[in-house]
Amino acid sequence: MSRRGRLLTSSRPLPDFDVVGSKGSWLHLADGRRVFDGSSGLLCVNVGQGSRKVFSRIEQQFSRFSFGGAAVVQPHIQLELMDRLCRAVGRPEDSVALTTCGTLAVEVAVSLARNVTRVRDGKRRGDILTSDLSYHGMSALTLSLAGNHARRPRPEDALGLHPAFPAPYPPTHGHEGRGCDVSCADEVAVAIDSRGAENVCTVLIEPVNGTTGGAYVPPDGYLRRVSQICRERDVLVIHDEVLTGLWRTGTPLASRHWDGAEPDLCILSKGLGAGYTSVGAVLVSPDIAPLIRHEDADPLPAMGTMATHPLQAAACLGVLDELEAMDLDAFIARGERLGKSLRALAALEPVREVRGLGHLYGVEVEPGLLWPLMEEAEKRDVFFYPFTGAGHPRSEGLVVAPALTSTDEDITFLTAALFDAVTALNPHS
Repeated sequence: MSRRGRLLTSSRPLPDFDVVGSKGSWLHLADGRRVFDGSSGLLCVNVGQGSRKVFSRIEQQFSRFSFGGAAVVQPHIQLELMDRLCRAVGRPEDSVALTTCGTLAVEVAVSLARNVTRVRDGKRRGDILTSDLSYHGMSALTLSLAGNHARRPRPEDALGLHPAFPAPYPPTHGHEGRGCDVSCADEVAVAIDSRGAENVCTVLIEPVNGTTGGAYVPPDGYLRRVSQICRERDVLVIHDEVLTGLWRTGTPLASRHWDGAEPDLCILSKGLGAGYTSVGAVLVSPDIAPLIRHEDADPLPAMGTMATHPLQAAACLGVLDELEAMDLDAFIARGERLGKSLRALAALEPVREVRGLGHLYGVEVEPGLLWPLMEEAEKRDVFFYPFTGAGHPRSEGLVVAPALTSTDEDITFLTAALFDAVTALNPHS
C-alpha cells in the first residue's frame, strides 16, 4: 500500500491541492497558482486563513500555559469565551458546555437534554427524533439517528435507530401539486405521539439544512410550529447549528430568520473554531440549565480530556474578534449580492435549483453533472464542496459558502468563475 493510501481519510473524488501558503480565502499552490476556496474548507473556515487576531490570541495564551484542565486550573479564558459567545448569538444567560468537536457536542447535548427531561418530567426513556435529511456527526449514535444516505451505517449496525419524520423539503416530502409549508410540522407531532410523548426527550433538527440536501431553507413558520408542538408535549428542541451558526446564513443563528423559533439547546462548532481549532459548544437556555445540576440529575456527560482546552478557547476568542470587527451592513449586502448572482444561474442548463441564505447556498445540477462541474470550476481556480443526498434519483450539486470575511472582489471572482463553469456544461452555449 502506498504511503498516502495508509492515511485513512476521504476517498471521494475531490481535488488534491498541494498548498504551500494561504491568505484569506485563497490557497497558494506549489505550481504558482492560487485557488479561491468557495466553500470555506469543509464549511468551517469562516474568517479566512492566516488571521492575525486568532494568532495573537493563541500566542498570548501560549505564553501563559498551553494546557490546564478546567477542574484544576482557574478557567478564566473559558469563562471569557462563554460570555463572549453567548452575547454574540443573543443568548447572554445561557450555560455552555465546551467539547472537542461538533459530533461530541451533539452527543453532549442529547445527554444534557435527557438529564433535564428525567428531572423535570420524570421521563425514563430519552428517545431522540430527527429528520430523514439530517446529518449530526460521525459517531455510531449520531450516524444511526440521522438521514444522510451516504453515511448511514448498515441496518445491523444502526443500534436500532433511524430518522423519525420527513424534512420539510420536496425531495423527501413530496406533495400533490404543492410544495412544503408550515403544515409539514405536523409530521413531528405524529412522530412524537406514535412513540408516546413520555418516551421522547428531544427533537434534534438543523434549522437550515447543511450539506446533505444542499442548503434547503424551511417553510416560513415551520420551526416555530415545531417548537409549539414540542412544548405542548414536554419535549425539548435542540438546534444543530454546527454548520449554520455564527453568521453563516446572515444572522447570528440561522433560527433568527424566524420569530418564535428559539431552541432549548443550541449546538455550535464549525463557525466557532473557523478551522483554527476543533471545538464544539452546547448552549443551554437558563430555563432548563439549573435542572442539569439538580440533586436528582445524572452526572454531567464526559466531554473529553481536551474539552475546555485553553488554546482552543483562545483561538475561538480570536475568531469572535474577527466576526465582531466585520462591517455588518457590508457583510449582509455581500450575502444578498451573492444570492442574487447565484439565483441567476437557475436560468441556465444544467442548473435545476439555487437555494440558501446569507453566505450559504446550494446550486443543484442535473444528475451526473456534479463532478464535471467541479472540474470546470477548478479549471477556473475556484473550489466548491459537493453535496449528494436528497430524493430519488439523488440530488447533487455544489455548496457555495465563501468565508464571511470575503471581499466584494472575492464574490465577483467566485460568481463569475461559477457562471463560466456552468456555461461550459450548457449544451446550448
